[in-house]
Amino acid sequence: MRYLYLHGFASGPKSQKGLAFESHFAPLGIPIERLDLRVPSFEHLRLSAMIEVVRAELNAQPGEQDAMIGSSRGEPDDAGAVLIGSSLGGLTAARVAVGEPRVKALVLLAPAFQLVQRWREALGPAWNDWQRTGWREVTDYTTGKPARVDFGFVEDAERVDVGFPDVTCPTLILHGKSDDTVPIERSRDFVRQHSHARLVELDDGHELTGSIGTLLAETQDFLEEVQR
Repeated sequence: MRYLYLHGFASGPKSQKGLAFESHFAPLGIPIERLDLRVPSFEHLRLSAMIEVVRAELNAQPGEQDAMIGSSRGEPDDAGAVLIGSSLGGLTAARVAVGEPRVKALVLLAPAFQLVQRWREALGPAWNDWQRTGWREVTDYTTGKPARVDFGFVEDAERVDVGFPDVTCPTLILHGKSDDTVPIERSRDFVRQHSHARLVELDDGHELTGSIGTLLAETQDFLEEVQR
């Protein structure tokens, strides 16, 4: 079994949560592969390209170059993969899992369900400015500096992200009740529609940095349950 970690929007493979997952699970013999989903570039980020990066990893043969940052991974296992995704990475993981039997389980951290619909509602007039100018200023958390993303990102996401992903594999969602970026109601709605999914509600915000210990413990218990 392979374990792939998918970081969130404006983040990267060296994110705090990604490194925490790697450090926690390595002594248990579970190598966490941290993928780089800033593709094809951060300015021209595309959800469809992110999905293709993960699919390429599922298809990778021994010895081929992969996108992981960190220690070298071993040979792919026919048993499949577990995808662990944060925010936009969670949405990516869920979209990859649709109709993909090699994805055996999902761990989604504040998954960015219904991305474009939420952003359009939240941004208001700023959405129109983004569409008119073609660019939106954001903070790149990997550098701590201002950056920009083109409007093609949401145009691409709107084509890909329609409704909830129809995943059928065991799914654990961990979401903060005080999340003002991705309201927890989206995860509650998802779980109501997917009997194989379970939601753990946390007293935290979107980044979940105050709940890392709980994220790791809940994920470990979930993986042990899935592998029984």
